[in-house]
Parts: sequence; structure tokens; C-alpha cells
Amino acid sequence: MQEAADQIRHHYRGRGFLEREVFNVDKNFDWNQFFNATGNLSLFCELKIIELRLGSARLDDAGKNAIHAYLQDPSADFLILIVGPKLDVAAIKTKWFVQIEQAGVLLQIWPVPREKLSGWLSQRLLREGIDADHDATELLADKIEGNLLAAVQEIEKLKLLANAEAGSLIKLDLKTVMQVVADSSRYNVYHLIDAALLGDSLRSQKMLSGLRNEGLFPLVILGAITRELRALLPMLEKKEQGRGLNSIIQSARVWFNRKQAVSKALERMTVAMIWQLLDQARRIDQSIKGMSKANPWDELSLILLVLSGSKTASMTKASSD
Repeated sequence: MQEAADQIRHHYRGRGFLEREVFNVDKNFDWNQFFNATGNLSLFCELKIIELRLGSARLDDAGKNAIHAYLQDPSADFLILIVGPKLDVAAIKTKWFVQIEQAGVLLQIWPVPREKLSGWLSQRLLREGIDADHDATELLADKIEGNLLAAVQEIEKLKLLANAEAGSLIKLDLKTVMQVVADSSRYNVYHLIDAALLGDSLRSQKMLSGLRNEGLFPLVILGAITRELRALLPMLEKKEQGRGLNSIIQSARVWFNRKQAVSKALERMTVAMIWQLLDQARRIDQSIKGMSKANPWDELSLILLVLSGSKTASMTKASSD
């Protein structure tokens, strides 16, 4: 998003939009500032970029009215650049957003998923004159996953350390990445669960460790796992009744980018396993609330291992009982 906005600003600076005014829009923002900025016209007015940085994907009524009032009589002297967080499908279909989109251009910046991150990094490295081998790219992807800003910073650091002549191609291997690149990866609970559903136990354990180091309260993770287990339960019941996976996933309205993860989980799990995991989740809840001496982080690690298809001694015992 940052780089896309930079390119837009650069493009319009080349066309004379040399002034720039930035407004950070939160719930306390006074839209009179926007009215004043866009209404201050004169014969000697400079071309100006007016940037609205939205703190929320939805505008309040004052914001909608202010932008729509401007769109009734837009000025060629201004470029209105609106930057905001991800819009959901419902927001994109609202009247206020459709009116804005019809008057301008919508550019959606999608996150780079883990399976495409290595390719993205390879292209980015080559653009900066760095030729990285496969192992180096994979390790770099592990270290910066979920933090593309860190990726850009690490690439710049690698260029400086290489101190190569202009125009020459820098070779990057696994050893260099291990020595130079810091672990700047950032994860969220949803990526953690999807990694487990996909059967990637090593990655899910790394994510869990990262979230713990960031100080995330374990009940947040447990809540997300429990919701996922309860969502899988009716799908697995339909599977055991003989329905096909594609039909089950479609009727459950699983998001497109999660279909692979959910399919993998449905292929290897059973209704009985879900009930065992829900019972384990209950015990983890007790440990988080101090009702048992178990370590909640160790227990979360175990439940994620089982969710990813790994066998554990505790779950094997539960199955035999």
C-alpha cells in the first residue's frame, strides 16, 4: 500500500501536483478541515494532492457527506487520494462507496500469501540486483513472513553489506541470510490455524512461538481454535454421511483463500477427533484461568500438532480410552 501510494504521488508530482496535504481520519476527525482544503481556490492555486488516511474501512455520515459534496463539483486542481484498511464485500457494495468508485479509480492491494512469498521475494531481489538461490529465498521468506516492510529493509541491508559495484549482480546464499537477516516475521491467529489445517506442523509451531513472544494472550488463540473446530464439526458429519468435500465446502460458504486448508483438514479428520480436541480445548481453558497446573502454551502446542495431523502421546491415550 505504501509503495502503491508512493507511485501515485510520484506520477502526479510529475504533472505539477507539487503541494500535499495529509489528513489522518479517525472517529474524532473534523471534516471541516477537508471542506476548507478543497474549497480554498484562487487564480493562483497550486495543484495539490489531498490525502485521506482512513483509520477504519467505514466512513461515518459526516465523512460520506463531505466526500460526496466534493464529488458534486470536483476541482481539477486537486487529487484526492484515499488510503484505508481492507474493505469487506459488504462495504464495497454500499451506496457511498459505489459513488466514490464511479468518480475515481479503486486499487486493491492484496496480501502476499506464504506460498507465493518466495516468488515475490525472488522478483524483488532481482530488481535490486541480488540473485538468491532457492534455499536463501525460502529462509528469507520464513524470516519476514507477514512483514513486507521488513523484507524491503532487509533487502536494502543486504545491498549495503555486499557493497557491489553498480550494475553488478550480487549472489545471495543460505549462509549469508542466516548471518545477516533478522527474524522479523509477523503472524496472526488466522494464519496460525490455516497452517495447522494445511498439515504444516513446523510452521504452525513457529507461528505459535512468535505470537507468544509478541505477548498475545493465549485465550485469544484458544478461542480461534475452538471456533474453527466447531465450524469443522458439521462439515465432518456431512462427510461421514457420504457427501463430497466440494459440496460440503460450498454449502458451508468457506472463503476461497481457505478452501485448500479446510479441504486438507476434512480429508484427515473425523467427528470423533473434533470432540477429543474440543475436550482438550476445555482443559486448556481451565489452565489459562488458573484452574489447573498445566502450561497453556504447551497445551496449545499439542492441540495444534494434532490439528495439523501429527500424533501425540496424550491424544493417542485419549483415543485408546
